[in-house]
Amino acid sequence: MKIAILSRNKRLYSTNSLYEAATARGHEVRVIDYLRCHMEITSMRPSIYLGDEKLTGFDAVIPRIGASRTFFGCAVVRQFEMMDVFSLNESVAISRSRDKLRSLQLLARRGIGLPVTTFAHDPRATGQLIKQVGGAPVVIKLLEGTQGVGVVLAETAKAAESVIEAFRGLDANILAQEFIKEAGGADIRCFVVGGKVVAAIKRQGKEGEFRSNLHRGGSAEVVKITPEERSTATRAAKIMGLNVAGVDLLRSNHGPVVMEVNSSPGLEGIETATGKDVSGLIIQLIEKEVEKPRSNKTRTRGSKG
Repeated sequence: MKIAILSRNKRLYSTNSLYEAATARGHEVRVIDYLRCHMEITSMRPSIYLGDEKLTGFDAVIPRIGASRTFFGCAVVRQFEMMDVFSLNESVAISRSRDKLRSLQLLARRGIGLPVTTFAHDPRATGQLIKQVGGAPVVIKLLEGTQGVGVVLAETAKAAESVIEAFRGLDANILAQEFIKEAGGADIRCFVVGGKVVAAIKRQGKEGEFRSNLHRGGSAEVVKITPEERSTATRAAKIMGLNVAGVDLLRSNHGPVVMEVNSSPGLEGIETATGKDVSGLIIQLIEKEVEKPRSNKTRTRGSKG
């Protein structure tokens, strides 16, 4: 197969791991900086270019789209889809997962456990937002944040009001969310490939830090997940329409709750902690999907809306 990895940097661990895994299985692989691509949108003849070169002959693309480049990155993925190239995660699913509010609404509609979450535009509703999530401490999140950036734990109602007012002063959209104290600053990253959890790690925030992101100095260790946690992770990925996803769970007193469903989950933490060749499993999934007869292809689809 001829596979394109849409990534801005071949040296990134995840990009390189996927490249090595695909090459080891005999595939022709190319890393393409999607921001350097441009598209020709023509009736019945969609095409995509990298400089003067027309990109053709690809069987599959692996999107590694940065959160800040979602709009353009998804446009590139969508153009490949129009050219009948299989995308590991479809453009609509990536867009859906990157919209924190929309993804939470879709998960809630399908009965997935979530922290109590509130959202409003009217600044006069601030007090009610905090009250509805159980009062302080409360987690306040920027809708556009990623890797723990734009996430604040307000210890008191007054602090929460101040943070919300500050974010609103920047004309930013925010969520107020219940703080799951019993999680102890740890979450569970379940890595879903093809509808199955293939690896799971417990990520623990460093002392004094409630965010468990490895980019923020957190640690990771292998963890055994419960059947309920496994089911929650696979269902969440399916609802989002993602073939590959990192589903982040918190262990609450009322069962697992989903914090986020990531459409471009990092591979370094999960592969290093578990020793599993997750990249190889992803390439095997692509082989399976591309080899399906066209009339029988059934790609994972999420909820409408």
